[in-house]
Amino acid sequence: MSVTSLTLAAAGLALLAQAGQHTTPHVPHEPVARHEGTVAAAELRARVRDCAPVSHGHYRSDADAPADISVCGTDGAVFWKADLDIDCDGRPGSRCNRRTDPWFSDATAYPQSDGRSLSAETLPYIVVPAPSPLWDHRKHGVRGGAVAAVVHGDRVQYAVVGDVGPAGVIGEASYATAEGLGLRADPRRGGAASGVTYIVFKDSKVTPIESHAAAVEAGERLAREFIEGTPEAGQRRRVVRPRTGPRPRAGSRR
Repeated sequence: MSVTSLTLAAAGLALLAQAGQHTTPHVPHEPVARHEGTVAAAELRARVRDCAPVSHGHYRSDADAPADISVCGTDGAVFWKADLDIDCDGRPGSRCNRRTDPWFSDATAYPQSDGRSLSAETLPYIVVPAPSPLWDHRKHGVRGGAVAAVVHGDRVQYAVVGDVGPAGVIGEASYATAEGLGLRADPRRGGAASGVTYIVFKDSKVTPIESHAAAVEAGERLAREFIEGTPEAGQRRRVVRPRTGPRPRAGSRR
């Protein structure tokens, strides 16, 4: 073999070795455990241990389930304990569309600031029942953009009120909310059968509604006030707009 051939072969081996140094082994994607803020799930659950009903009767977790869920109230919040069905409604995407969700609707009750529907895939939001003689959420300071803390296991996911569902059923949240809680987010078979607590802070509002950063900022403060029993909690209107700076990482109906 000539000197030239040896030189070319050595150069080729060097290039292969260099390329190998930059090759990253394939690692299967695993869900990342997330906890938003410093308020612990156990602290919030302790605060809503007792229920003073504000609903005039009971809701169902699903259309064919028994009616046994009350909406409860305190000075600063309303809350309920139910299942979590996946709401995939809103702007269609790769995970929320008519193919993936047989109940899909491309509209949400509350649009974002540019007039488009919210995105269930990217925005943590919850669903409240339509106003009825059973309960009218509007009379308890709950409207579109209100801040909510959703608790499951040891996780707290801050969200906004983003959609309205059937009048007699409760316990539904967006695809992104389920993901943030570490739940399977498949609209057909995802969510949780029970054990989810929804706490909505009265007279709170995130502007614009699609700013998850603002929801986290407000949610952390309101949750802390709620736990500590701050006297002014729930007694003033709290409109929160996002701060400038890096956006925190964000965290659907069967």
